[in-house]
Amino acid sequence: MTDSRSERPSIVPVILAAGQGKRMRSSVPKVLQPLAEAPLLDHVLKAAEALGAAEPVVVIGHGGERVEAHLDGRAVRIAHQAQQLGTGHAVAQALPQIEDDAIVLVLYGDVPLIGSQTLRELAAQASDGALAWLTVHVDDPTGLGRILRDDGGSVVGIVEERDATPAQRGLREVNTGILAMRCAMLKRWVAALDCDNAQGEYYLTDCLAMAVAENVPVRVHRCEDPREVLGINDRRQLAEAERTLNRMRADGLLAQGVTLRDPARLDIRGNVEAGRDVEIDVGVVFKGRVTLGEGCYVGPYSVLSDCAVAAGARVEAHSVVEGAEIGEGCTVGPFARLRPGARLSEGARVGNFVEVKNASVGLGSKVNHLSYIGDATLGAGVNIGAGTITCNYDGANKHHTLIGDRAFIGSNTALVAPVEVGEDATVGAGSVLTRAAPPGELTLARARQTTIQGWQRPVKRKE
Repeated sequence: MTDSRSERPSIVPVILAAGQGKRMRSSVPKVLQPLAEAPLLDHVLKAAEALGAAEPVVVIGHGGERVEAHLDGRAVRIAHQAQQLGTGHAVAQALPQIEDDAIVLVLYGDVPLIGSQTLRELAAQASDGALAWLTVHVDDPTGLGRILRDDGGSVVGIVEERDATPAQRGLREVNTGILAMRCAMLKRWVAALDCDNAQGEYYLTDCLAMAVAENVPVRVHRCEDPREVLGINDRRQLAEAERTLNRMRADGLLAQGVTLRDPARLDIRGNVEAGRDVEIDVGVVFKGRVTLGEGCYVGPYSVLSDCAVAAGARVEAHSVVEGAEIGEGCTVGPFARLRPGARLSEGARVGNFVEVKNASVGLGSKVNHLSYIGDATLGAGVNIGAGTITCNYDGANKHHTLIGDRAFIGSNTALVAPVEVGEDATVGAGSVLTRAAPPGELTLARARQTTIQGWQRPVKRKE
């Protein structure tokens, strides 16, 4: 027995990424310019992937080799536009790779903030053979194509600003260029485009007038958030998009119950997942994937990258945390650095001017100041005195240091790995440890103090 419901057509994103971007004044293709530390094109691909759509077709042209190299290994198809002759011409290069009954979703590699929900709604409006077009109302439409409507309010066409009359230039509803349409019909319309316009280009927007002429339903979907359709053509617009994206992400955190001391002074350059009652101070930068447990605090001007901070932990001011795990109730900083592989167990403390790399700091252990702990395992309740270092590198290989539970390491100690300090051991200040320190004992490794009677300090000669 077959399902009586008709199968929904597949959605195939076509991403136009062939532009040169002269106004960027860069050797890097425009779609590879970084926005929140990811290329513009990647933001568009991420929105398309969230739809569960078929493999997108990316149309490349200027700097195509670099763009194609960037996409190598990813689930995309490539179309080449040797000459940049307009949006209609660009789409025409992609359509031969798409099945006739699929819905083509035209996107732009330099419009990176488009939301997947907006695209989902747009594509749904084209599922029955209609042409669905995304528009937006703006206060300043300068440089944008205007949406033309008849006296009854129906859309009849789009006019580019260079071809518009003074009255048409006063319109505030503008074209985003983003549309959805069955591939078979789009192929026919694109093939019929001409370049009889001020730019001498093949405008994809002319397809709307063709749809009207053929009585094909045209459904205009209004984008409620103009920020989603911001195009990027120069460095100023790129900087504005950076702040816009950060504000959008900050709004998301606020909605989750996160306290932001100043949303305008926050940089989110990756994905942040936060629990309730998290507090983030000013100047914080997040990179990669960061998780923040309930009730934790991130102090001003800290940088967190690809790390996890558990509930109730505190990262104090000016700390750098990369590839690390911070347990519940831990305190880090101020001015601390946790490098990849640093793991702090519950209640551990890493203080000012301490660096931890590829090391585990056990339950309630303390490394409070001016120390380096690398390639080491610290048990529970360990106390590391100021100025202590693990000498983990011999110039060729890394070696491990093992410090047992409740050990006490005196200030200014050098632990020359590989070396082990037993449970409840004490290492006297100023020691250079090259052999194991037994459990429960005091170990000293330093020169005996000597006073030389009558010694005279040298004085500077008089000239």
